[in-house]
Amino acid sequence: MKKLYSAAALVLTAAPPLLAQNAALDARIAQLATQEESKVVAWRRDLHEHPELGNQETRTAGIIAAHLKSLGLEVQTGVARTGVVGILRGGKPGPVVALRADMDALPVTESNNLPFASKVKTTYLGQPVGVMHACGHDTHVAMLMGAAEVLSQVKKDLPGTVKFIFQPAEEGSLPGEEGGAKLMVKEKVLENPKVDAIFGVHIQAQTEVGTLSYRPGGEMASSDRFSIKVHGKGSHGAYPWNSVDPIVTAAQIVLGLQTIVSRQVKLIDDAAVVTVGTINAGVRHNVIPADAELTGTIRALNPAVQQEIWASVRRIAKGIAESAGATAEVSIEPYVPVTFNNEKLTAQMLPTLRAVAGAAQVREQKAVTGAEDFSFYQEKVPGLFLFVGGMSKGQDPATAADHHTAGFRIDESGLTLGVKTLATLAADYLSRK
Repeated sequence: MKKLYSAAALVLTAAPPLLAQNAALDARIAQLATQEESKVVAWRRDLHEHPELGNQETRTAGIIAAHLKSLGLEVQTGVARTGVVGILRGGKPGPVVALRADMDALPVTESNNLPFASKVKTTYLGQPVGVMHACGHDTHVAMLMGAAEVLSQVKKDLPGTVKFIFQPAEEGSLPGEEGGAKLMVKEKVLENPKVDAIFGVHIQAQTEVGTLSYRPGGEMASSDRFSIKVHGKGSHGAYPWNSVDPIVTAAQIVLGLQTIVSRQVKLIDDAAVVTVGTINAGVRHNVIPADAELTGTIRALNPAVQQEIWASVRRIAKGIAESAGATAEVSIEPYVPVTFNNEKLTAQMLPTLRAVAGAAQVREQKAVTGAEDFSFYQEKVPGLFLFVGGMSKGQDPATAADHHTAGFRIDESGLTLGVKTLATLAADYLSRK
């Protein structure tokens, strides 16, 4: 990855300046986006108050579809269960660009004292819980709805087609369900018309409003789920010598897995994570069970490192289990690939980002070990994924509630930049082809 980033830096240096003929269109887009601000905020608040979990976003989808139809777009509903796709054909022939927003909320009970705070309750995996837009997908939907309205007002000047993709279940589906970007791709959302490039944004609660953050190459990690089932021999807790204790063996496996990141991955090149999230075994204090199970997550920023970690997890788990007289059954489920920003596309669009936000407000960030299923689109077509600042100016990032937590909140003054960014990326990409 080190060589990859060096090459990206060279490409960025050679990026062409903003085309003069785009200036008037971009200025018009900026003006329209500013005019849309109150409408975008109202959409966001309504969606925040009425969140829906993945593959259940029927109300959200209905609002989106009605809006896109009111703009005169071709609209497809029921894509990948609850997804919505809108197609805007410009006044001139040209390529096809896609803009994507995710729609789903999380099983989190909101703690914010806001007039539009979520009070929705549900049962998730058998547990009563609240439902909350605790990752900002409500803002993503509102910003893309705003971008669709802006671009519909300048469509005669667009040389090509814009496809608006409103995606369900980015946070994942219930066990046994398909969903998210992977299913969208499977159902050919990037075809008919065939998409040439795709852009997406994510609100960021720890960076100031008015800023855009990006990274060429590997930006967000792959995410894989693993389980390790340890099979031993049960016994009475008073006679452990009659057992092959799967709990002790599982504990040794947990410690062994820590050496993957600390001793086997070359961390100066690539970050990696191996986290054990659950340990389940036994039903009674004085009974040694026959089996134990560990589950966890693997994160990597390089597909080669990802494969090395998979091999290490299997080797360590099976080796430690064998040394204890037990056996280990290892299952690794690939979940989300690396979110990989195409270097050529990133270089091409960097002048647009600087023109929209101001050069000083556009920042190259370090890679993060969070994951995003936008990566499934990037496996098929060149893609660029950005972060839009959502923290109030002057706030200490350490005091901002993290994503996926009950206190997560966004400064809505940052939404207009998201609308401008999406709409201008689409317009400039079409004009430069």
